[in-house]
Amino acid sequence: MNFRSHEFLQAHIKSILDFYQPAIVDPTGGFFQNFRDDGSIFDPGERHLVSSTRMVFNFCKAHELFGDNEYRRKAEHGLAFVREHHWDQSRGAYNWTLDDGRPTDQTNYCYGLAFVLLMYAAAFKAKIVDSPRAIEDTFELLESRFWLGNDGLYADEASPDWKTVSAYRGQNANMHACEAMLAAFDATADERYLERAYALAQKFAVDLAGKSDNLIWEHFTNELEVDWDFNRDDPRNLYRPWGFQPGHQTEWAKLLLTLHDFRPEEWMVERATKLFDRALAIAWDEQFGGIQYGFDPAGEICDDEKYFWVQAESFAAAARLAVTTGDNKYWDWYDRIWRYADQHMIDKQYGAWFRVLDRRNNKLSDEKSTAGGKCDYHTIGACYDVIGILG
Repeated sequence: MNFRSHEFLQAHIKSILDFYQPAIVDPTGGFFQNFRDDGSIFDPGERHLVSSTRMVFNFCKAHELFGDNEYRRKAEHGLAFVREHHWDQSRGAYNWTLDDGRPTDQTNYCYGLAFVLLMYAAAFKAKIVDSPRAIEDTFELLESRFWLGNDGLYADEASPDWKTVSAYRGQNANMHACEAMLAAFDATADERYLERAYALAQKFAVDLAGKSDNLIWEHFTNELEVDWDFNRDDPRNLYRPWGFQPGHQTEWAKLLLTLHDFRPEEWMVERATKLFDRALAIAWDEQFGGIQYGFDPAGEICDDEKYFWVQAESFAAAARLAVTTGDNKYWDWYDRIWRYADQHMIDKQYGAWFRVLDRRNNKLSDEKSTAGGKCDYHTIGACYDVIGILG
């Protein structure tokens, strides 16, 4: 199988969407977000801002690629739900989670706003919305509520009324903010977004990585010192896991090379190469295949599970490295990761990717997608990215 062909990648995106298509639209608003392996829905009223925005992103990218008006209608349906139910005009904020349309968590997260920005950038680029105003408004909200100018990064969390900002500083929200800024620049050519992406990349991939053996650590104190113990007792936390995350090393490699496309500087390639190489050297499972989830500061695996998004972000990074450096070893990595995914991560019976496997590649549950946890944005986005790389 030629994993590098346009035909394969486009067909794979369609196959993922085909898994969701029959039942994803809630006629009362938004998308159902919890799916079992066979496509059946559980917890139908649960909505998470991250999944609501990512699902819109999926259909925007599909409409952009294929021009199918059914994808456009679904994107518009999802956009309306974010605007009408997640957005809370009285607070000037987005509701993090909803249950049957009622807010259940109104904490403000930079991570959530990053995906709102990514969603609007995708919608504008796909011509599903005809104005960049929503991109601008979301950027201004991020800037006014979370940007810490003296530190050069975004704060992570604020209370529902915005009066209290947490002292926690995290790389994950800033990484996705960088991703969203790059998408916003790509959609609008507005230099503000490229400047912010550049600043975040330097801060985390160079400055702060210099405090943690030149790898990306997840957690920092208010003074931007490495917090080696944050969530040590909760290593599988969905958004703030403990340990070095191989998937975040490779995801940053992908973003650095995306930035390089827009404003090429040699340090971006150098950092991307080293982040990818070190992550795969430690985390690739030579016995059972696939990239394991986490390793500790000593370089020992601390979480040997295999998550879908880690494999997806890593094959996209490998493709970018192959094209940027001309080194065929990265195409070898690309093919190796895809062979693993094709054999173990992709559900050949029902479609889409399994969310997480154990080290021996056994499923841990029958929940394929969960609100806030998975909607195949990583896999669709990675395939879309490689299609663009291949030209």
